[in-house]
Order: sequence, then structure tokens, then C-alpha cells
Amino acid sequence: MHRYMDKQNKKYKINIPMILTWARIALIPLIVGVFMLPTALLSQHSQNVLGCIFFVVAAITDALDGFVARRYGMGTALGAFLDPVADKLMVSAALIVLLAFDRVDMIVALIIIGREITVTALREWMALMGESGKVKVNWFGKIKAIAQMVAIPMLLYYDPLMGINIELIGKILIYIAAALTLYSMFVYLRAASPYFSLTPDKEE
Repeated sequence: MHRYMDKQNKKYKINIPMILTWARIALIPLIVGVFMLPTALLSQHSQNVLGCIFFVVAAITDALDGFVARRYGMGTALGAFLDPVADKLMVSAALIVLLAFDRVDMIVALIIIGREITVTALREWMALMGESGKVKVNWFGKIKAIAQMVAIPMLLYYDPLMGINIELIGKILIYIAAALTLYSMFVYLRAASPYFSLTPDKEE
């Protein structure tokens, strides 16, 4: 373990994946802020377009930073920590915006955000138990993430596009994502349940 941490510490530097991760974090207030501008300054449609663009760019950085880190061996301990945090902040911020504009149901937002908090805590617990491999990302989680990352920019854009009902497609996908969210959380909890009665190896 010490050898691994020493190796990671040597790699700690500002590199392309870290820049992409920080860029994603920097885009989060923009996703929220653009919808706070008065419509006299920026029309609702323009807010929708910009919010959608900011979210899509942030999602692209999410895909790129992980790829570059793995492909070119640029992973760092800080990057491994910041990447999932940035993802959860980005999704949560976008859902709060959608909730404020009544574009997503409260129960859907609670399910998705609540699941992220629960699974994050669960993974931390399982890591303390030395069984983190039991709660690795499953296929349901991956499909959920895809549905979610397509639905959110659609709901941010919201307006019809070339005769396509973007709002309807986005709402269908976000409900699919919410259903998969519940199921994937159940899978994680079931995998971890045998360890709930045990005492962790480390004290907090």
C-alpha cells in the first residue's frame, strides 16, 4: 500500500486529466448561473441552449479525462478523488436547476441524488471492510449513467428541435435512469449486506 501511494504521489502534478477535471468543476457554476440571469438580459431559449452546451462540454471532459489518464498513465491520487466528486456535483447541480424550473419531478431528483450519496457512502464502508471489489460499477449503473447523461442536457435544452419533442424524450430517459438508479442501488446494497454486521478494520 505504501509503495502504491508513493508511486501516486510522484505522479501528482498538473496534467491533462487534472486540467479536464478542474474544467468540469469550473463549468458547474456556469450551468447553474446561466439560468439565474434575468430573461431581459438573456432569453429563456438562450439560457436553455447555453446550459445544455455547458453540460455537454462538462460531460465530454468526463469521458476524456478518464481515457487519457488510463491510456497514458497519467492517473493521480487527487485525480481519482476529484473525478467522481466532479461527476456527482455536475449531475446534482443540473438536477437542482431542472427541479427549480419544474422540468423534472422532485421524486426523480431525490432518487438520483440520494442514490449517489448512498452508493458513495457504501463504497467508503466497503473499502474500510477491505471488500471494495464487491461494489464495483455494474452494467445497470453504466446504462443508468448513459440514460442520465443524455436526458439531462435534453431537459436543459427543453425546446423542440427540428420538430423533435426534446422535452418528452428527456423525461422518458430520466424516468428510465431513475428506475435503473433504484435497481443498481439495490444490487450494490445486496452485495454489501453480508458485511453490515461486521466491524471495519479501521476506525474513522
